[in-house]
Amino acid sequence: MLDIKLIREKTDFVKERLLTRGINDLTVIDEICTLDEKRRKLIGEVEKLKSERNKTAKEIGALIGQKRFEEAESKKTESKGIGDKISQIDVEIFKIESERDALLLQIPNLPHSSVPIGKDSSQNVVIKEWGEKPKFSFKPKSHIELCEHLDLIDFQRGAKLAGSGFVLYKNWGARLERALINFMLNLHTTQHNYVEVSPPYMVNRNCMIGVGQFPKFQDQAYIVQEGLDSETLGKLCLIPTAEAPVANIHREEILKESQLPIYYCAYSPCFRAEAGAAGVGTRGLIRVHQFDKVELIKIVTPETGYDEHEKLLADAEKVLQLLGLHYRVMLLCSGDMGFASAKTYDIEVWAPGQGTYLEVSSCSNCEDFQARRMNLRYKTSKGENRLPHILNGSGTALARLFVALVETYQTEDGSIQIPEILQNFLQTNLIRK
Repeated sequence: MLDIKLIREKTDFVKERLLTRGINDLTVIDEICTLDEKRRKLIGEVEKLKSERNKTAKEIGALIGQKRFEEAESKKTESKGIGDKISQIDVEIFKIESERDALLLQIPNLPHSSVPIGKDSSQNVVIKEWGEKPKFSFKPKSHIELCEHLDLIDFQRGAKLAGSGFVLYKNWGARLERALINFMLNLHTTQHNYVEVSPPYMVNRNCMIGVGQFPKFQDQAYIVQEGLDSETLGKLCLIPTAEAPVANIHREEILKESQLPIYYCAYSPCFRAEAGAAGVGTRGLIRVHQFDKVELIKIVTPETGYDEHEKLLADAEKVLQLLGLHYRVMLLCSGDMGFASAKTYDIEVWAPGQGTYLEVSSCSNCEDFQARRMNLRYKTSKGENRLPHILNGSGTALARLFVALVETYQTEDGSIQIPEILQNFLQTNLIRK
């Protein structure tokens, strides 16, 4: 969440930056400021009462020393009354803090100064292209045609098992998916210095709040219940990305500065209800409710946050470069960034059968936004507690990578050539019927 001190001291600046994100109703900021002012005023009253109570306690001690017991008892009654007032105000402070913090959780991060101002994806900026679009002597097929021709994916039975938006990988399709996952994990752990972790595929609500998924995207989550116990409903959620568990690994901890930077990578399936999302329910892999992903997480000092962001982007790009896939890097404008992000690069890979680019990675620096929500800090060499920057990136996401790969490496007879980097994982250089 945003720093309440920043909101308090630079209210107009915060409003101006939020306007760039397309948030036009900023009354919530005024509400937060009003609640914060009430809280601070009440804390001031409590401090005065505590001082008065301490003074009374000394007076009681002096009266007892003088054996003026009746006056001492009167002062004790007075002290109890002060204590009752403090307790009442503490309850009110807690209520106001809860209201204020609930509003703070609804406010997105502020865009970094280098982020272009814009309303939507049409105003994102292409900052880089790599490779060239593949050329074919024939009309390229879509991944749906290729997967059905080679029996890589059974779309119909996937829907029968779990409903629309779910797929069943088969034969070489399942092996190719596994090969891509292993290739990416090996790359990031052996060449990019990430520590591999295998997280739970369910997390509690605090973890979802920590990364900014809740309360904003609660309507897109799969929320679970333990058996028939309805009281457990909502305590755990299927993860929308490995970011949810992995970024929270050190929540509520104080790390040593010497432990930073921390790099984690993790494979996980990702579950997204995406209520009302266009395209869910149609065949294919472009938008599904469950997909695989290798996630990259960095926890770093604020001074290195944006250098680490560029390195994170390069790590994700390396996946596509080694696979020989044409892609472009987009710098997202202020109106198209994710809720928790201060700056985001999207990597979009070319899918010739679709005739369009598909996003396979978002690399974001959330600055201290998530760290504050999860109460993660580190202690400097001078003993100061500070909030780290938390970065996340897809390194990369499937199934769109799967789509781009099979469509890029298709042959005229519907076979799929296998990039050299994957041949050892699959023990073949060609998938044919």
